[in-house]
Amino acid sequence: MIAYIERFVHENDVESMPELDRAEEGGGGVLHLFKGLELQGTVDFDTTAAGKDFGGMQSSEPLAMIHPASSDDVARVIKLASRSPHLTVSAQGNRHSINGQAMAHQGLVIGMKSMDPRIQVDPSGVHVDVSGGALWEEVLKCCVSDHGLAPRSWTDYLDLTVGGTLSNAGVSGQAFRYGPQTENVTELEVVTGNGDVLICSPNQNSELFFSVLGGLGQFGVITRARILLQPAPDMVRWIRLVYSEFSDFTTDAELLVSGGTGDSFDYVEGFAFVNSDDPVNGWPSARLHPGHPFDPTHIPPSPPVLYCLELALHYSNHHRRSAVDKRVERMVGVLRYCKGLRVEAEVSYVDFLLRVKRAEEEAKANGIWDAPHAWLNLFVSKAHIAQFDAVVFKNILKHGIGGPMLLYPLLRSKWDSRKSVVLPAEGEIFYLVGLLRFSSPYPKGLLSVDEMISQNQEIVEICKRKGFDFKLYLPHYGDSKEGWRQHFGNQWTRFQQRKASFDPRAILAPGLKIFSRNWQPAS
Repeated sequence: MIAYIERFVHENDVESMPELDRAEEGGGGVLHLFKGLELQGTVDFDTTAAGKDFGGMQSSEPLAMIHPASSDDVARVIKLASRSPHLTVSAQGNRHSINGQAMAHQGLVIGMKSMDPRIQVDPSGVHVDVSGGALWEEVLKCCVSDHGLAPRSWTDYLDLTVGGTLSNAGVSGQAFRYGPQTENVTELEVVTGNGDVLICSPNQNSELFFSVLGGLGQFGVITRARILLQPAPDMVRWIRLVYSEFSDFTTDAELLVSGGTGDSFDYVEGFAFVNSDDPVNGWPSARLHPGHPFDPTHIPPSPPVLYCLELALHYSNHHRRSAVDKRVERMVGVLRYCKGLRVEAEVSYVDFLLRVKRAEEEAKANGIWDAPHAWLNLFVSKAHIAQFDAVVFKNILKHGIGGPMLLYPLLRSKWDSRKSVVLPAEGEIFYLVGLLRFSSPYPKGLLSVDEMISQNQEIVEICKRKGFDFKLYLPHYGDSKEGWRQHFGNQWTRFQQRKASFDPRAILAPGLKIFSRNWQPAS
């Protein structure tokens, strides 16, 4: 291993890399940094893939990609970086970030998917231990197929790593009931920016536990997570209801997530779509399957945008269909959707959770999966969501975005404020807004990439100018330190203190540009 690294360094003009200062204290320059590394995993100097992400709008040139075999390997890499005043380290999972958040330009990238892939379900069935580099799809298939169990909270897309989503939040239609994925973890193994391998939980190294969950990778690399389980259902009744009035849509969505019907579905999401026959942005997007009918005569005259409430009810094979039907009708019967614009299907639980996989396959087939994705995700307070709809959905985005425009309510009480995720300031209910652009490459798409980015910036600036209570989810503020201070608001001091405790040299997750290497906390 050392010989390979030495050969690489000699063959690449080291003197042109100020990031690896040859005058390291103690002598030996770059080669001195690598002495005694003794990785169990491997190092790859073809870093083409590591310098890209799903967003396709940023690129970087990392020095090396490390494929660790264990958490000890991760610790060795971080300690190696600490011996340089410039080196940084970023953990990468399936590279599904949008704005270069998991990149490390002229730094070291750790490919977490090479970690021990074992998924170990506790004999009691209460929890499962998984690697931080495991994909949620792998967790699903192992737990359901082998044990009849499943995690309680998911993301819509499951080809994401466990450590990656826990570093952000992990949100989907189950979050109104169980909270995001960060609320469904009882223990973590973390390698801090100090190179320490620590077990943490609400009762052990608790400050690290709460810091890392939703901490954007700033405090440590998650190498193992203990995730809560529940019995997995067999089947799902999957329903979509179309609304013409925003107030009816939000009233019903909030009724369902707050338990106002006395019962609830197991999954509640929603989205906005264009009132037209546009195959991507319009009526066809509300169907569950291409064969499902959509009769626009049921829509009142001329609203530019429609809304769809997406619901799912879990049940087991031993449940009588008539009982499932009765329960569904009891809950749906009080809702204000456009009668005649309801579609539903019965699918297996696994197929339901893998529904986005099919969309991925279609996107890859028609070439849009690899096109840039200028996505924008926000949390918007209930107090301002109607104004947001009027300004954004009904005006700026009235022709669509070439992909889903997610919109559904979440409950603050399901989020632990000790964790690092930042939410809107006021109210129990807030909305996730996800603008997930899947446009064909320009000029086929609605906008060029630069125009998409400008449109996102316009939306954010309008929210600020109008005083909306909102926060970016999966945030990115470019080089703006002030943007980050405003993002964290009254939690900024706590966030800095946690950085000073767990990654004082600012080695980790440089792609977000929150902290400069060897930063000093404000006095």
